[in-house]
Amino acid sequence: MSEIQQLYQQLILEHNRNPKNFKEIEHADCKLEGYNPLCGDQITIFLKLENDVISDIGFQGKGCAISKASASIMTTMLKGKTKAEAAEIFNKFHKMVTDGTIGENVGKLEVLAGVHKFPSRVKCAILAWHTTMKALDEIKAEDGKR
Repeated sequence: MSEIQQLYQQLILEHNRNPKNFKEIEHADCKLEGYNPLCGDQITIFLKLENDVISDIGFQGKGCAISKASASIMTTMLKGKTKAEAAEIFNKFHKMVTDGTIGENVGKLEVLAGVHKFPSRVKCAILAWHTTMKALDEIKAEDGKR
Protein backbone atom coordinates (compact mmCIF):
# COMPACT_ATOMS: atom_id res chain seq x y z
CA MET A 1 0.00 0.00 0.00
CA SER A 2 1.37 3.41 -0.96
CA GLU A 3 1.87 6.18 1.59
CA ILE A 4 -1.04 8.16 0.19
CA GLN A 5 -3.33 5.11 0.39
CA GLN A 6 -2.27 4.59 4.01
CA LEU A 7 -2.97 8.24 4.78
CA TYR A 8 -6.39 8.02 3.15
CA GLN A 9 -7.18 4.85 5.09
CA GLN A 10 -6.16 6.58 8.33
CA LEU A 11 -8.37 9.58 7.53
CA ILE A 12 -11.36 7.33 6.84
CA LEU A 13 -10.81 5.51 10.13
CA GLU A 14 -10.43 8.81 11.98
CA HIS A 15 -13.73 10.13 10.59
CA ASN A 16 -15.33 6.82 11.57
CA ARG A 17 -14.06 7.04 15.16
CA ASN A 18 -14.68 10.77 15.57
CA PRO A 19 -17.27 11.84 13.01
CA LYS A 20 -17.91 15.53 12.47
CA ASN A 21 -21.48 16.80 12.88
CA PHE A 22 -22.68 13.51 14.39
CA LYS A 23 -25.65 15.18 16.03
CA GLU A 24 -29.37 15.64 15.94
CA ILE A 25 -30.44 19.17 15.10
CA GLU A 26 -33.42 20.41 17.07
CA HIS A 27 -36.00 22.20 14.96
CA ALA A 28 -34.40 20.97 11.74
CA ASP A 29 -36.17 22.04 8.56
CA CYS A 30 -35.87 18.46 7.35
CA LYS A 31 -35.12 15.10 8.93
CA LEU A 32 -34.80 12.16 6.57
CA GLU A 33 -33.73 8.56 7.04
CA GLY A 34 -31.69 6.50 4.62
CA TYR A 35 -30.97 2.78 4.63
CA ASN A 36 -28.62 0.50 2.71
CA PRO A 37 -30.09 -3.00 2.82
CA LEU A 38 -26.94 -4.54 1.32
CA CYS A 39 -24.84 -3.95 4.42
CA GLY A 40 -27.29 -2.55 6.97
CA ASP A 41 -26.04 1.05 7.05
CA GLN A 42 -28.68 3.39 8.53
CA ILE A 43 -28.51 7.16 8.61
CA THR A 44 -30.70 10.08 9.57
CA ILE A 45 -29.86 13.45 8.05
CA PHE A 46 -30.86 16.70 9.77
CA LEU A 47 -30.87 19.95 7.76
CA LYS A 48 -31.44 23.62 8.49
CA LEU A 49 -31.65 26.07 5.61
CA GLU A 50 -31.54 29.84 5.65
CA ASN A 51 -32.17 31.62 2.34
CA ASP A 52 -31.39 28.47 0.34
CA VAL A 53 -28.08 27.98 2.22
CA ILE A 54 -27.37 24.97 4.41
CA SER A 55 -26.84 26.71 7.74
CA ASP A 56 -26.51 23.47 9.71
CA ILE A 57 -26.34 19.79 8.88
CA GLY A 58 -25.94 16.76 11.06
CA PHE A 59 -26.35 13.03 10.96
CA GLN A 60 -26.89 10.08 13.23
CA GLY A 61 -26.96 6.38 12.59
CA LYS A 62 -24.85 3.32 12.34
CA GLY A 63 -22.85 1.80 9.58
CA CYS A 64 -19.47 0.79 8.26
CA ALA A 65 -16.40 3.03 8.36
CA ILE A 66 -16.86 4.15 4.75
CA SER A 67 -20.48 5.15 5.31
CA LYS A 68 -19.76 7.08 8.49
CA ALA A 69 -16.61 8.76 7.12
CA SER A 70 -18.45 9.80 3.95
CA ALA A 71 -21.27 11.35 6.00
CA SER A 72 -18.78 13.12 8.27
CA ILE A 73 -16.82 14.63 5.39
CA MET A 74 -20.02 15.48 3.53
CA THR A 75 -21.44 17.48 6.44
CA THR A 76 -18.27 19.55 6.77
CA MET A 77 -18.26 20.29 3.04
CA LEU A 78 -21.94 21.15 2.64
CA LYS A 79 -22.34 23.50 5.60
CA GLY A 80 -22.59 27.02 4.18
CA LYS A 81 -23.35 25.84 0.64
CA THR A 82 -26.48 26.54 -1.38
CA LYS A 83 -28.69 23.73 -2.62
CA ALA A 84 -27.21 24.19 -6.12
CA GLU A 85 -23.64 24.04 -4.80
CA ALA A 86 -24.50 20.90 -2.81
CA ALA A 87 -25.85 19.28 -5.98
CA GLU A 88 -22.67 20.14 -7.86
CA ILE A 89 -20.49 18.63 -5.13
CA PHE A 90 -22.73 15.54 -5.07
CA ASN A 91 -22.33 15.07 -8.83
CA LYS A 92 -18.52 15.25 -8.57
CA PHE A 93 -18.51 12.85 -5.63
CA HIS A 94 -20.87 10.42 -7.35
CA LYS A 95 -18.67 10.35 -10.45
CA MET A 96 -15.54 9.84 -8.35
CA VAL A 97 -16.88 6.88 -6.35
CA THR A 98 -18.52 5.19 -9.33
CA ASP A 99 -15.80 5.50 -11.98
CA GLY A 100 -12.72 6.88 -10.21
CA THR A 101 -12.73 10.26 -11.95
CA ILE A 102 -11.36 12.84 -9.53
CA GLY A 103 -12.73 16.22 -10.54
CA GLU A 104 -11.58 19.66 -9.50
CA ASN A 105 -12.22 20.95 -6.00
CA VAL A 106 -13.27 17.65 -4.39
CA GLY A 107 -11.14 18.48 -1.35
CA LYS A 108 -11.28 15.98 1.49
CA LEU A 109 -13.62 13.78 -0.51
CA GLU A 110 -10.61 12.49 -2.41
CA VAL A 111 -9.90 10.13 0.50
CA LEU A 112 -12.88 8.11 -0.75
CA ALA A 113 -11.72 7.95 -4.39
CA GLY A 114 -10.59 4.33 -4.06
CA VAL A 115 -14.12 3.18 -3.29
CA HIS A 116 -14.82 2.80 -7.02
CA LYS A 117 -12.55 -0.27 -6.99
CA PHE A 118 -15.02 -1.99 -4.65
CA PRO A 119 -18.48 -1.78 -6.25
CA SER A 120 -20.20 -3.28 -3.21
CA ARG A 121 -18.91 -0.33 -1.11
CA VAL A 122 -20.11 2.43 -3.44
CA LYS A 123 -23.58 2.32 -1.86
CA CYS A 124 -21.95 2.70 1.57
CA ALA A 125 -20.10 5.83 0.47
CA ILE A 126 -23.08 7.39 -1.26
CA LEU A 127 -25.87 6.69 1.26
CA ALA A 128 -25.54 9.96 3.19
CA TRP A 129 -25.30 11.89 -0.08
CA HIS A 130 -28.44 10.41 -1.63
CA THR A 131 -30.32 10.96 1.61
CA THR A 132 -29.17 14.57 1.82
CA MET A 133 -29.99 15.33 -1.80
CA LYS A 134 -33.47 13.84 -1.34
CA ALA A 135 -33.94 15.91 1.84
CA LEU A 136 -32.92 19.09 -0.01
CA ASP A 137 -35.38 18.26 -2.80
CA GLU A 138 -38.18 17.80 -0.27
CA ILE A 139 -37.74 21.12 1.47
CA LYS A 140 -40.40 23.44 0.14
CA ALA A 141 -39.09 26.75 -1.09
CA GLU A 142 -42.03 28.77 0.21
CA ASP A 143 -41.53 28.06 3.91
CA GLY A 144 -38.25 26.14 4.21
CA LYS A 145 -40.07 23.21 5.79
CA ARG A 146 -40.81 19.73 4.64
